[in-house]
Amino acid sequence: MNKIEIKHPEKQVDTGAYSAGVLVDGWLFISGQGSVDLATGEVIRGTIEEETTNTLMHIKKIIEAAGGTMDNIVKCTSHLSDIHEFDRYNAVYASFFPGIKPARTTVQSILGDGIKVEIDAIAKIK
Repeated sequence: MNKIEIKHPEKQVDTGAYSAGVLVDGWLFISGQGSVDLATGEVIRGTIEEETTNTLMHIKKIIEAAGGTMDNIVKCTSHLSDIHEFDRYNAVYASFFPGIKPARTTVQSILGDGIKVEIDAIAKIK
């Protein structure tokens, strides 16, 4: 098995003991992303719409660094700090996947640093 680390192209600080992405046999596993400034490591607080956009932009940059696009994503797991914000989160999420939507699990979770959303993804890179 050949594992390749995929880095977020803008990440400048250590945010933990994990890889942003790991590519194995054409499968890209993207670690949970949140609304964080990767130059400082600070949380970027905002509405659920703003935090979802920031989070998905991180995922987009990681998948592009691996040579893929958002259309390559086949599965996401989303954690919301408040499930009552699901409809607002879902509207932004849907805008990132205009074609066939990935399979998805969405749950309410206690998230660190007061973030509103965290999303991880699995993609098949051609």
